Amino acid sequence: MRAFRLAYDGRPFHGYQRQPDVHTVEGALFSALRSLDICAPDRAPPGYAAAGRTDAGVSAIAQTIAFDAPGWLTPRALNSELPGSIRAYAAADAPDGFHPTHHAYRREYSYYLYAPTSEQQSIASLPPIDDERAAAALEQLCGSHDFHNLTPDAEGTHRGLSGRLDRDGHFLVLCFAAGGFARELVRRLVTVIHRAGTGELSIDFIDRLLGPESIDGGDGIPPAPPEPLVLSAVVYPQLSFVVDEAARERAIEAIGGRAIEGAIVERTNTSIVEGLRDAGDAAPSDEG
Repeated sequence: MRAFRLAYDGRPFHGYQRQPDVHTVEGALFSALRSLDICAPDRAPPGYAAAGRTDAGVSAIAQTIAFDAPGWLTPRALNSELPGSIRAYAAADAPDGFHPTHHAYRREYSYYLYAPTSEQQSIASLPPIDDERAAAALEQLCGSHDFHNLTPDAEGTHRGLSGRLDRDGHFLVLCFAAGGFARELVRRLVTVIHRAGTGELSIDFIDRLLGPESIDGGDGIPPAPPEPLVLSAVVYPQLSFVVDEAARERAIEAIGGRAIEGAIVERTNTSIVEGLRDAGDAAPSDEG
């Protein structure tokens, strides 16, 4: 059995898991494996499993898959049939019975929250965030808790969570680590931290969220948008991944090109906002 590391830009996909009639990461992966004669149509490769099922729009640095693969299947060979938005860059020999979901020791997610402070000018009218309040909310959420109010799952809601918060310009980088995550948990944690940082949500309310009482309706916590979320690490102490340097460099080029496209769109839209502001400043007065 072989395990592979995948990085992908999740924005064009309707999530990781294969679904009929929509574009998914797993669907593109299986199509590539069929082209390489690794699996039959409408079938997964023998022994196949993945570390997790990222939601629509969510990206990954360390998605991990494993299946019974021939020795010639390298990351570069796999990339020859994958779209540029999905790149394999490392591989490892895995023991019989290895399962990327069940044998993961720790998973880490990073969320890039656009959250300017009161001292930072924003291109949009957003409530400023107080980093100290956001950090206090994160600290309160960390530890061992039942997160039943922050996921649609009915089971597996008790988790031991650790996290950190870093300021990077207009962004707060929120990093979360746990043995596993319930559905939408990370994105709902982000909403709590963001609302606490802007003062919309009190620290005392977090105690209610972590308590036994169910909170829903108008007081429920919705998930933050998926696009800023990245599956950044999945740890397997029993595996030794070998990075294919050529595949890694080509992955940097492919996904880096997509990053440039995004930067161009961002700069273009910013110029439109700036132009609209200038037009307002130059507008003639109705008086006189």
